[in-house]
Formats: sequence, structure tokens, C-alpha cells
Amino acid sequence: QVQLVESGGGLVQPGGSLRLSCAASGNIFPIAAMGWHRQAPGKQRELVAIITSGGSTTYADSVKGRFTISRDNAKNTVSLQMNSLKPEDTAVYYCYTYDTAKSRTWGQGTQVTVSS
Repeated sequence: QVQLVESGGGLVQPGGSLRLSCAASGNIFPIAAMGWHRQAPGKQRELVAIITSGGSTTYADSVKGRFTISRDNAKNTVSLQMNSLKPEDTAVYYCYTYDTAKSRTWGQGTQVTVSS
């Protein structure tokens, strides 16, 4: 019953920045964690970053130091600031929620393309 609306994807040049946002609504149980996964063609979906309701964060090694995840619990939103983007960051990025009933919800995905 949770709905996730993603925004902010697009085309950016290498070294550029992009900010993804996701808004959750309709959740019955409190959301314990929100984050982003990504999937590139021919590759498995992988965790990019996740943040708990308490503010703990986890990042993929490939994005540490470049990406920053943040959350507004009152608004049920999560954002991913992506800096120093590389072509290998090109993927479909999916918003993700995990609630206290251990249910997972995925967004539709937003395309991020890093290319000159």
C-alpha cells in the first residue's frame, strides 16, 4: 500500500551532480529505513545507500565520499545527493522502503545517465 514517487533523474556529464528525491505515502506501518538501489544493464541490482529512521547510514563502497543520503522523517522523504558522477554510475535508481512489519516497497525507478 506504500507508494513511492521518485524524481531527479536525468542526463549529466561526468564530474557533475544530480539530486534524487523520493516521497513515500500510504504506509500503514512506520518506515524503518529508506534508501536507493540501482541496476545497470546486465548487472544485478545493488544497494547504493540507505538511511534508517534513526539516521544511521550505509553506502556502497563505490559511492562513499561522493554520494550523501538524507531523510526527512516528518515528510517521509529521502534524498540522494550525487556528486562527482562517473559513467559507471549510469543505472536505473530505485527508491526503497523497509517498514517495521518487514515489508519492502520499490519505486518505479528513475534513469540516471552519466555521459559526455
